[in-house]
Amino acid sequence: MFMGQEDTRKEATAEEILTLANKMIKNDYEYMDGMKAESVTQNGEVLVFKGEFFLDDDGLPTPKTNAVFNMFKKVTTVLSKHYKLKE
Repeated sequence: MFMGQEDTRKEATAEEILTLANKMIKNDYEYMDGMKAESVTQNGEVLVFKGEFFLDDDGLPTPKTNAVFNMFKKVTTVLSKHYKLKE
């Protein structure tokens, strides 16, 4: 938060945040079968989501990899404004 600005974000458990994130993901128009946030961590002010990235057999990105990255970025942007991970 900016100096002197009060942090108004709600504290929530990882399970609560993952439930919200996965609901957002499934309701998004860019949802693809299999997209799911499996873990969340707090990195400073930002929630960081991880899950399946759909790499090919050689460990290289596929078209679905980029879609998942963009989805996690969208969820991070929205939820980080309103929630922080309960310690």
